[in-house]
Amino acid sequence: MKKIAAAILGLFLSLSTLAHEWPHANISEAVFALNVEDRVPIDIVEEANNTLGKIYFFTNIRDLKGEYITHRWIYDDNVMTNVRFEIRGSRWRVWSSKNLWPTWVGQWRVQVLLDDATMLYESTFNYKKQEVTENE
Repeated sequence: MKKIAAAILGLFLSLSTLAHEWPHANISEAVFALNVEDRVPIDIVEEANNTLGKIYFFTNIRDLKGEYITHRWIYDDNVMTNVRFEIRGSRWRVWSSKNLWPTWVGQWRVQVLLDDATMLYESTFNYKKQEVTENE
């Protein structure tokens, strides 16, 4: 009996842990990536140097069919762009991208917003100046 109770408790804790890994109840994944292929983020990053040129923000949306969300790209407290998406299924993957100038170093933020401006999630990305080594 103790083994069954321990197994049930272990299963419950595993499922509980998995549920808490989602960034938000309606977002199972929200990441910056170097590319998106076949609706999957490739080369997930949290920072890159300013030779990158382009970055993607990928979001896996759950249970918001019929709603609209926006990726709001913010740099230096200025909104650089808003990209709006219609959510057409119970699981809907969307991504936006931003071309980055080499001089736009620092922290970038992307907010995932509902149409009523409710923020579902916010993520940051560090765009840093390329370090020059002594050999260069």
